[in-house]
Amino acid sequence: MQQCSSQTADSMLAPTLLVLLGLTVTGLRAQPYPIPPTCYSKVLAMGMEITQRAAQIKTDYDTHRCTAHLPNLYMDVHNACVMPTMISYLSLLDELRERRCSYTTKVKNLRDTIRQLYIFMSQKCHGDLVFTRDNCRALHHRRWRG
Repeated sequence: MQQCSSQTADSMLAPTLLVLLGLTVTGLRAQPYPIPPTCYSKVLAMGMEITQRAAQIKTDYDTHRCTAHLPNLYMDVHNACVMPTMISYLSLLDELRERRCSYTTKVKNLRDTIRQLYIFMSQKCHGDLVFTRDNCRALHHRRWRG
């Protein structure tokens, strides 16, 4: 009796596996490449990454002494003040060159990412972005919640 029930289960499992395999193969043919991010989603992800990195350099062992004076940075890409805030934060990072920590990988990566985001927002995604807020203080006083 047990042998019969295992044969029945095996015979039912084979068609089910074939159907699942067929759906997977069909799905792969319909989507040969991953969907590229939209300009908006790229800007949003970069903004969150910058917020994280700016908070990390203020607490990192190698950089906390010379970056403690930097303001907190919350990159809200919906805020109209984000563009001038990026420029002023870049100038603050450039002033760190007098101090040794500006040459660390984390500070360089933050500087480069802010510059990339600025280029994306000002040139590549200019027509895709809509600013819904205009509150410059919020970019320095609100902490990122990841």
